[in-house]
Amino acid sequence: MTVAATTDALADLEVDLLVLPLSSRPAAPRVEALARPLGDSLRRAVEDFDGETGTSVLVYPEADAVPRIALVGLGDPAELDRERLRQGAAAGAQAAIDRTAASVACIVPPADLNDGIIAQALVEGLILGGYRYRRYRTDDDAPDLESILLHVAGDVDRAAVRDGIDTGTALARATCTARDLVNTSPHDKTARQFAATIRESGDRHGYDVDTWGEDRIREEGFGGLLAVNRGSFEPPTFSLLTWRPDHAVNTRPIVLAGKGVVFDTGGLSLKDTKGSMDMMKADMGGAAAVVGAFEALADLNVPLHVVGLIPASDNRPGNKAYVPGDVIQIHSGATVEVMNTDAEGRLLLADALSYAQSLDPRLVIDLATLTGSQVVALGADAAAVMTSETEDAAERLYAIQRAGERSGDRVHPLPMYDAYKQHLDSSVADLKNVGGSEAGAITAGKFLEHFTGEAPWLHLDIAGPAFLTQPKPYRPEGGTGFGVRLLLTYLNDAVTIRQNRDS
Repeated sequence: MTVAATTDALADLEVDLLVLPLSSRPAAPRVEALARPLGDSLRRAVEDFDGETGTSVLVYPEADAVPRIALVGLGDPAELDRERLRQGAAAGAQAAIDRTAASVACIVPPADLNDGIIAQALVEGLILGGYRYRRYRTDDDAPDLESILLHVAGDVDRAAVRDGIDTGTALARATCTARDLVNTSPHDKTARQFAATIRESGDRHGYDVDTWGEDRIREEGFGGLLAVNRGSFEPPTFSLLTWRPDHAVNTRPIVLAGKGVVFDTGGLSLKDTKGSMDMMKADMGGAAAVVGAFEALADLNVPLHVVGLIPASDNRPGNKAYVPGDVIQIHSGATVEVMNTDAEGRLLLADALSYAQSLDPRLVIDLATLTGSQVVALGADAAAVMTSETEDAAERLYAIQRAGERSGDRVHPLPMYDAYKQHLDSSVADLKNVGGSEAGAITAGKFLEHFTGEAPWLHLDIAGPAFLTQPKPYRPEGGTGFGVRLLLTYLNDAVTIRQNRDS
């Protein structure tokens, strides 16, 4: 797919579809200016179009300029922001899919935002809204969206628009990578296949990948990952991703850890099928977000030293499966009494978080489709974020929330009071792997906190927004790639803060 900007006259655009974003109260002079080259049918259609966010209507103009125009709504012009631009552009992308359009031009609307921000949001909405996963479809020969043009005014900041296009394209493509990984059939996504896919991604995009097999994992003492893997017919893997450009502003790495349970039956604590196990190919959504983030870090040449940790296994009730009552030892040396084998993601993440401490990290962020409690608390519109209750906790939470608002991958904090840790008390081990029915997302976070050491740490429980059974604007049914754009927005903020402090 090519993405570019143009100032050519509308009548000279050779595209299958023209996307025209409009607010609920479009300015009459702007409508008249557009109607002159595009025809009177546009003027009449605008009169009947309410412009609500994400709505669309198709117009066939009399003029020979373009064959079709999709009017897409941006809502109240006083409330126009990045997210409304994404949703409007996504409605245009859906119109392109419906009409099998291979080329699209989008007229950049007036907005009280930086030209680069507008361009980035529109590109993200068009690419993410046009996403389709068709690997296993044999009856779908519709063309992919091959080219996107942003039609800009002659007086825009062209450098900012170019940067916005480049950033939006990289983030959207990386998000689509994460979507593809989640949507892949479990039979094509064993731990070793997943690790091979990560290595291929590193080769394509230019970051380093080191893959550990079972012998190295055992040598390092990853007792949580090994326990989860005991019921599997496939060995586990542990992938270390490294992005360290020469111009990195940090010497101590930022560590991203992603839960890589490639399929989760629940183990001997077997899940129900309907509405639970049938979606568990998505239980590596955290790992997928880390892979997508590394692709974007490399493609955008972000000046940060970042390390990714992905422990991967399926969780099955095989002959040697771990059982409730087992006591296992995590990489840190701490012992865990297993009370529920379906609380497996925290066990392999505990190994990764413990190992992260050996890297002397500046910050650790983990992402995991960890608990059903997160879905109950926040649904699919926001992930839960937790951090240790230290003096700088409020600053970390504020920064990740702001990044969520700007990226559209929203997060909401949950408390991490010491009292919640009591739910994990065990009479035979250092702690249990579950804390009961109350505050399940929080007690899972408190479990992970036990293995984080002194480094600042953020935990993102993305169970709800990582996989959808009903589509939302620019988020399709299935894998959403949640977390990729959130991480890059947050990490770019970290670069800006560091550079401002050093200047």
